[in-house]
Amino acid sequence: MGWEILAAVGVGVVVVAGASMRVVKQFERGLVFRFGRVLGRQRGPGLTMLIPVVDRLRKVSVQVVTMAVPAQEGITRDNVTVRVDAVLYYRVVDPVRAIVNVEDYPFAVLQVAQTSLRSVIGKSDLDDLLTNRERLNQGLELMIDSPAVEWGIHIDRVEIKDVALPDTMKRSMSRQAEAERERRARVISADGELQASDKLAQAAHAMADTPGALQLRLLETIVEVAAEKTSTLVLPFPVELLRFLENNTAPSRGNDKTTSLAETVGGSASSIEQKPRDDPPAALSRAAAGAGPLPQPSTETAFGHPRPGDVLHADGIAAPRA
Repeated sequence: MGWEILAAVGVGVVVVAGASMRVVKQFERGLVFRFGRVLGRQRGPGLTMLIPVVDRLRKVSVQVVTMAVPAQEGITRDNVTVRVDAVLYYRVVDPVRAIVNVEDYPFAVLQVAQTSLRSVIGKSDLDDLLTNRERLNQGLELMIDSPAVEWGIHIDRVEIKDVALPDTMKRSMSRQAEAERERRARVISADGELQASDKLAQAAHAMADTPGALQLRLLETIVEVAAEKTSTLVLPFPVELLRFLENNTAPSRGNDKTTSLAETVGGSASSIEQKPRDDPPAALSRAAAGAGPLPQPSTETAFGHPRPGDVLHADGIAAPRA
């Protein structure tokens, strides 16, 4: 009978000891509530003893927690509708305040992150959301960390993950980027043309000082063209030679034309003077007296022999038809 009592007492002790012992992991801290009141000393990692029925242990993780902030839709300061999502990293630095001051600190941190993200969207321009994310991340971190400090939570960092734009805005931005790239290409091309023109001007001055260099360049060009096995070979003609021929031939041609025209007009005038016309009544009286046939009017005029279509007047002068 005594052995049974001892066995029962031993079993009871084991049960009570098992109920009073708890294990706290390395990344956790334990808070002991005795009759509903938290004890000031936190229980570290390892085995901790509790008073059965009197004490209750609450474990709090002090690891860095990664929380995805759902995408929030808002209107930027320049009236563009966007959807922005983010990721939040935080950890508990004061387990007592995290448990006592707020009911559910993960949910509270999530709600603060969502409202802060919407506030940042409304205060920023679209260009800031796309280019100045570092500054926006710092501002968002400060906005979330301000109430979280009272909860014993430290915000390590906040990162904006993605900015979703409407399709119309994407097309507009693509056209803008294409126009910008085309502008840069034109500027680069213009700079290249300017540099090339400077080099060509220097080469022209050098060739002008050395005429033989121009001939060598011409021969080199002919060799390059002939190497392509083409059936047509174009040889440049010096402009200076054309100007020389034009300057030397133009005065002689003008003098020749003036001389020939004067000789023609002078000969015609002398022929007209050497061949006087007979008076028609006198010619008729001589023909009636048997002096000879009626003289024919001369067809040679100051304008030469008559041509088809000319008008021949009674006095023998042929005039061109009007």
